[in-house]
Amino acid sequence: MRFFSDNAAAVCPEVMAAIAAANRLDTAYDGDALSQSLSAAFCALFETQVAALWVGTGTAANSLALAELCPPHGAVICHKDAHINNDECGAPEFYTHGAKLLTVDGPGAKLTPATLAERLDLVPDGVHWMKAHAVSITNATEYGRVYTPDETAAIGALCRERGLGLHLDGARFANAVARLGCAPADLTWRAGVDILSFGFVKNGGMSAEALVFFDPERAAATHYRRKRAGHLLSKGRYLAAQIHAMLKDDLWLRNGRLANDAADRIAAAAGTERLVEPVEANELFLKVNADEAAALRAQGFDFYDWAPGEVRLVTSWDSDPGHVDALAAAIRAL
Repeated sequence: MRFFSDNAAAVCPEVMAAIAAANRLDTAYDGDALSQSLSAAFCALFETQVAALWVGTGTAANSLALAELCPPHGAVICHKDAHINNDECGAPEFYTHGAKLLTVDGPGAKLTPATLAERLDLVPDGVHWMKAHAVSITNATEYGRVYTPDETAAIGALCRERGLGLHLDGARFANAVARLGCAPADLTWRAGVDILSFGFVKNGGMSAEALVFFDPERAAATHYRRKRAGHLLSKGRYLAAQIHAMLKDDLWLRNGRLANDAADRIAAAAGTERLVEPVEANELFLKVNADEAAALRAQGFDFYDWAPGEVRLVTSWDSDPGHVDALAAAIRAL
């Protein structure tokens, strides 16, 4: 009974069917009909003109986005717990050819205009110091918290005031939108986001993520960066097919709701006394001691140890309801 990571989830049947349907002769790289129509599909979703590219991993999506927003001599501000800071083996620095990550703290792995302004003001003027050119936020965050449209817009306003680009790591964007019930546009371009890394793999995709540029002209150089980085797949139609399948009839949003609902059932059993953070997406962080963690594992549950005295549980679109109920009962009995 695995609650280890939504990366371990199965691929949606609709995605598998779309891959099979794309298994025919077509133009190589991104010249096929599915890839060429990807931007139009995202324009409809976000209610504005965008440019969209597929890539194979979230790491590549984040790093290519930051390479567009930040020069090698610049810096990107992010939360200290951000995936780009802790879990990408220096890829953002590599893709930007040396840009620095400046980190700040904040509850729930969230940034605020105040913490950003404070960090910006710490950097002196002069060529000896790397100036910030971009901010990167994650929605839902690494602690499963969500930025509301107003919170995102407040950060977006600060970025505009300070001349900074704003990147959104949306590995779990579906979970955030599902929780808030808002339009995708309200968490992105209407709030000042320049580039979105739109996650699909954690949400039922197989091997495709999307980069969405809310200024279509900003995508031009990324076509070259994607090729240079080894992410221009020769049979790109199979990635485009996955994304089209997830966008059709809002499958991406349905899957986000399923994962969130499973997390809510577990959270209700845990109670506020065990929750490290409120559960707003599909990640739960619980306070358990070593004996309690061992007892859960002895019953067949798999999960991450997190901080001392904390564990992380992740639900997914295909979490087995019986497993979810069994875990809830086991946590309730601790």
